[in-house]
Amino acid sequence: MKNNLKKMSLYFTLVLVPALLMTLSYGYYSFKKNNEKSIMQTERDASIYQRQLDQVIGETIKSLEVLAITFESNFTNVSDVKTALNTISGKDPRYGGIYFLDKNGNVITGTNDYLKQYNLKNQSYIKTVYQTHQSVVSDQVETLSNNKKVIAIVTPVIKNNVVQAIIVAHIRTDYIVNIIQMLTPNTFVHVESEQGVPIFSTDDSLMLNPTKHYVSTSLERVPWKITLIPKTTKIKSVVIVIKTFIFFLIITTIIHVIYLFFHSLSIKRQAEREKIQNDAQKLELVGTLAASTAHEIRNPLTGIKGLVQLLSEKYKDPKDQFYFSVLHKEINRINQIVNEFLILGKPTVQKMEKIDLDQVINDLNPLIYSEANLYNVHYSYQIKSEEITVLATIDQLKQVVLNITKNALEAMPTEGKLLLNLEKKSNHAYVSISDNGTGISPENLKKIFTPFFTSKENGTGLGLVVCKRIIESFDGNLSIKSELNKGTEVLITLPIYKG
Repeated sequence: MKNNLKKMSLYFTLVLVPALLMTLSYGYYSFKKNNEKSIMQTERDASIYQRQLDQVIGETIKSLEVLAITFESNFTNVSDVKTALNTISGKDPRYGGIYFLDKNGNVITGTNDYLKQYNLKNQSYIKTVYQTHQSVVSDQVETLSNNKKVIAIVTPVIKNNVVQAIIVAHIRTDYIVNIIQMLTPNTFVHVESEQGVPIFSTDDSLMLNPTKHYVSTSLERVPWKITLIPKTTKIKSVVIVIKTFIFFLIITTIIHVIYLFFHSLSIKRQAEREKIQNDAQKLELVGTLAASTAHEIRNPLTGIKGLVQLLSEKYKDPKDQFYFSVLHKEINRINQIVNEFLILGKPTVQKMEKIDLDQVINDLNPLIYSEANLYNVHYSYQIKSEEITVLATIDQLKQVVLNITKNALEAMPTEGKLLLNLEKKSNHAYVSISDNGTGISPENLKKIFTPFFTSKENGTGLGLVVCKRIIESFDGNLSIKSELNKGTEVLITLPIYKG
């Protein structure tokens, strides 16, 4: 139960938590990016609306000023004035009406009767015209009798530096709103005066629900501020949520695959470690048994060897001497196996000393040459560095090299090639022994260092095991690479002695 809980906790920590964190980051980034994109678009729209409103107001003022210049010479004929007003108003649907006022603010005529008999002298924009003698744009929205909201643009008719009459044009706010909504239906637009008085808005409810995502800019022709607020459409939000969910599924799958890969790798490594531990325990058990058996064999073997020696001295008959020589040979073979058993069980503690590796190989070369000649094999030796000093036991090191070269010679056909290469790289010495013999199959290569495993008819299966154990006692490593029917390379790696 505890193990399952631990696995679930590990899975949650390594898979779900990272996936959730990455998904939240992705979702936050997506919404942020969408808002930034929306703000950038809104800024572009604000610039367009600024120019458009300035253009509408500027064109209207220009038209009224041209009309005012026309009326300077003659504005007494009301019929002509009305005709001129209708001519301008009929061309553009922006106008809610254009009116002609006398110098006292009385409405004389207009394009409609919404301001008939009105007096506008008390309007703030009329007073401003009297004071400035310039065109004025009202900062207040007026509602006509037909419930249409308009903005007044006023231009004086001046003669001899005196205001003789006034032209008032009403610009329909709904006309401007319709244009804005057609251009950008997904953007709220709000226009207010310098004092913060609302002039018009595409959505009046927005003024009661302000948002932090907005863009504001000021008009050039009039002291108005235009504010644009992008709509957060549900479709965009749903799309982002769907993309985030898909991202969660993808990233969870990827992390899950990675987790399973490393989990299986961890299980495999754990199995390998357990196998190594089991093999080590088996080797220790086999070694203990081998050492115990070797001691039990060595004692009577010593007696047998001595007795055979005495008998060989007593009986000089050639036939008897032949039998004694066979006995000596087999006793020595048994003794060699016993020695391997002892090393396998517990290597004898011997004094380590500085060894010139090149000198060791040179000492062994005559023996290797001799063995190679017996097997009709060409032997060559190469050295790429000099004064290669290692810390080892010279007898055991020689035993390892001779054992490996002997195995190589036995694995080669006539006219084979045996190469021994010695070199120094960085902080290690490398002894490479390679042949072009029959090679080792992949199946056998996996079991090559297993005690008592052998492919030889008369082999004990202990030679390479003992060699590996000896090299490892020198803090080195022994490895084998082989390809069937092509040859084998045995590499001995030893640390350089630095003294």
